[in-house]
Amino acid sequence: MVEQTIKCPSCGSDIPLTEALSGQIKEGLRSEYELKAKQQELELRKREEEIKKRASELEVSKKSVDEMVARKLATERVRFSEEARKKALEQVDTELRDLREERASKEKLLDESRKKELELLRRNRQIEEEKKALEIESARKLDAEREKIKQSALEMFSEEHRLRDLEKDKKIADMLRNIEELKRRGEQGSQQNQGEVLELDLEAMLRARFPVDVIEPVAKGVRGADIIQRVYARAGQLCGSIAWESKRTKAWNDEWVTKLKDDQREMKAELAVIVTEALPKGITAFGQMDGVWITTVALAGCVADTLRENLTQVSLARLSAVGKNEKMEAIYNYLSGPEFRQRVEGIVEAFRAMREDLEAEKRAMMRIWAKREKQIERVTTNTTGMYGDMQGIIGSTLPEIKLLELAAGDDGEFTD
Repeated sequence: MVEQTIKCPSCGSDIPLTEALSGQIKEGLRSEYELKAKQQELELRKREEEIKKRASELEVSKKSVDEMVARKLATERVRFSEEARKKALEQVDTELRDLREERASKEKLLDESRKKELELLRRNRQIEEEKKALEIESARKLDAEREKIKQSALEMFSEEHRLRDLEKDKKIADMLRNIEELKRRGEQGSQQNQGEVLELDLEAMLRARFPVDVIEPVAKGVRGADIIQRVYARAGQLCGSIAWESKRTKAWNDEWVTKLKDDQREMKAELAVIVTEALPKGITAFGQMDGVWITTVALAGCVADTLRENLTQVSLARLSAVGKNEKMEAIYNYLSGPEFRQRVEGIVEAFRAMREDLEAEKRAMMRIWAKREKQIERVTTNTTGMYGDMQGIIGSTLPEIKLLELAAGDDGEFTD
């Protein structure tokens, strides 16, 4: 058995170990280890008790913290619910105020709309009354113009009755010669010359009918209508203008309307009229096409009278309604509507009927005059012949009749 040794810590020499010494050392080490184990066990128990104590304290602290948190949560919940209630009340209050303001605004708008509706109804009634008054005034003026035409026709007839037969024959012969001359010139002249004749005739007619107005022919080569008529009232204020275009052709052309409308806009004229011998389809004597009035040469004067009268009436209405856009709009709608066109058609148709009646009466009177002239001629011839026979039988003892003597002398001179 190998002997166990240990080294000396001081000298470093080996010291042999015996069983007794090693047993003693082992016993010492064992007791030391047991003591240390007991101490460690006691420390572990103490630590375990401290841990348990700390755990119980933590449990108590946790319960107190939970209670505190619960109390704080309850308090915050109450505070939050109170704040939410306050906010809800404030929001409801705000919405109620908005609703009240909105209701007040709507009531104010409703009152304003009712006031505007009442004002509109009042203006409509006023416009209707003015419209009726304008129609009555137009009817009165139309009756007055008819009476004037009638009086002028009667005066013309009475004047013609006073004319001598010789003057009548001379005028008729002159008229026939003039008609033949004009017909010859018209047949020989070019289409341009014929148009210029119609334009000059239209210009002369407008100047004769409306001495107060300014009639301005448009120069050749200048873009525009043939004639511009500036209408003036008796007081001197400008009422508007009418653009006149004359056409003397055998066929109608729709482009005339478009060109005249462009000229009307450029001249800033209120009305535009085409005087033509060839009418478009759908128009027999006069009518309106795309805002342009179209008439024959025979009815040009009647249409001019009517359009000028309505233009002056519109101007007077415009002057009396300065600042009243509603009236102007109503008048414009009236002028551009079918009612005005129908009234103008009625007026022109009345003028045309009166003109036809006048021509018929004139032809009838000329026929009656010719018949009476032949009758008077036969009576004069027979009376003169009877006077001559009696003078041949009785001789100079027959009383002298100067008128028959003159007639016989004239007759003898004519036969010679």
